[in-house]
Amino acid sequence: MTRAENHCRMSASDQTSDAASPGRWLANQPYLLLSITALCWAGNAIIGRLAAGHIPPVTLAFLRWGLAFLIILPLAWKHLARDWPTIRVTLGTMILLSITGISAFTSLQYWSLEHTQALNTLLLQSAGPLFVAVWSLILLGVRLTLAQAAGIALSLTGVLVILLQGDLTALRSIAFNKGDIIFTVALAIFGLYSVMSLKRPDIHGLSFVAFTFGCGAACLVPPLILELLTRPVMQLDTANLLSLFYVAVFPSTVAYICFNRGVQLIGANRAAPFFHVVPVFGSVMAIVVLGEHPQLFHIIGFALVLTGVFVASRKASARSG
Repeated sequence: MTRAENHCRMSASDQTSDAASPGRWLANQPYLLLSITALCWAGNAIIGRLAAGHIPPVTLAFLRWGLAFLIILPLAWKHLARDWPTIRVTLGTMILLSITGISAFTSLQYWSLEHTQALNTLLLQSAGPLFVAVWSLILLGVRLTLAQAAGIALSLTGVLVILLQGDLTALRSIAFNKGDIIFTVALAIFGLYSVMSLKRPDIHGLSFVAFTFGCGAACLVPPLILELLTRPVMQLDTANLLSLFYVAVFPSTVAYICFNRGVQLIGANRAAPFFHVVPVFGSVMAIVVLGEHPQLFHIIGFALVLTGVFVASRKASARSG
């Protein structure tokens, strides 16, 4: 009886210790996990801007996802092996998701950062939900409510304010910043990825991440070869290696693990607003780290984008509830 009591006491002590462990505590804090995700993704724009001119965009994207694949593979291997028959049946969809969400979006994002401020791309990123809405209408026939349409109009106005640098008369000459245009195309592609991800097979989250990381990196091989033949090769110096370490570990591996766990805890709808925390973190980092100076058109455009997204998503939430 005494031994049994001692065993029970030890078990209770072990459970208390496990519950108090930092890792277990963090794994059950969805808002902190999603904030970490937003911080990591914001830092990606900063590092991409710092790497511009030192690491070619396709090289940076390829090494980011290739290294992230190698990091996450040990965690995902058993799930990937179990889910492989399902992946093989839906291989076309999985490859499309890998190209749009991993290969194309990231390469274009890093390319755009060679021609524009990190602050611009961070603020434009707030318009991502608009492209999701457009693709949802085109591919799924999801009709917009009046509030959603008004929100999209507001947000698009904000995007134009940023693209035109506050000078609406520039529409006459269509003299957009090259980097802003490239990143806007990247956002449109990522919007397609977001909508198409609704058709992803029913597989474990780590299986999905590992496959898209690896396949996305593999799909970058042809443009990588072209880039190596036409542009200077990346130098293996300390700054470049640290940049590669950051993009492979934080906005890829850490961010995706935190994001998936956060969504698991509170659901996708409640997690979605954290996408709009990315520009907030990133704008502060761009000003502090890169010394970029926010202009009035940045503030006005950002406010319009967030107001539009709020108006659109608020009505949708009310209807779903």
